[in-house]
Amino acid sequence: MSKTFMTIRETAKTGILSEYTLRLMQKQKKVPCIMCGNKCMINYPLLIEKLNIDSEKAVSNNEQ
Repeated sequence: MSKTFMTIRETAKTGILSEYTLRLMQKQKKVPCIMCGNKCMINYPLLIEKLNIDSEKAVSNNEQ
């Protein structure tokens, strides 16, 4: 069973993106997350969905 909310480090351990990239995206407000004090808790299912949508947009832009 996968968790809904994961820390940046836990999300990076899944292999989807590096910890550095996740931290950059979090600062740019491009990651679906909530802040618990200083800790960023990423909504993992929403992150996967967002990455899929972004990649589909990139592919469709390249085909045009």
